[in-house]
Amino acid sequence: IFTDPMTPCGQIIALHFSIPTVFFLRSVPCAIDVHAARSPDPPSYVPRIFSENTDHMTFPQRVKNFLISISESFTCGIIFSPFESLASDFLQKPMTVTQLLSHGSIWLKRIDFVFEYPMPVMPNMVFIGGINCGQKK
Repeated sequence: IFTDPMTPCGQIIALHFSIPTVFFLRSVPCAIDVHAARSPDPPSYVPRIFSENTDHMTFPQRVKNFLISISESFTCGIIFSPFESLASDFLQKPMTVTQLLSHGSIWLKRIDFVFEYPMPVMPNMVFIGGINCGQKK
């Protein structure tokens, strides 16, 4: 199934029918995509979205980044709780969104590694950021 992990309904169906999943995304809030793919994501080194930090952070920036990552877990717990209850009811076993998305086969990420901050990725994450570029005149 070719789906967007922001609303994981396609992944729920793919798990139910045991079909491989290809995710097409820019990013998922709270770095759920990174955690689901089991990529390393230490909050003291990888800058969080909207923190305006770079990969070279001072100690106060690292503390700020860590606090943002803690707040993300609470916020995303509230945002994705309807999908967790839907998946748990439909699949007849308790599921979190991270567990649900961890069954994805390939992650097609619409970002360009050159323009984003450097981050460790897993082999099944493919950067296809060039598709968003317009034709030069």
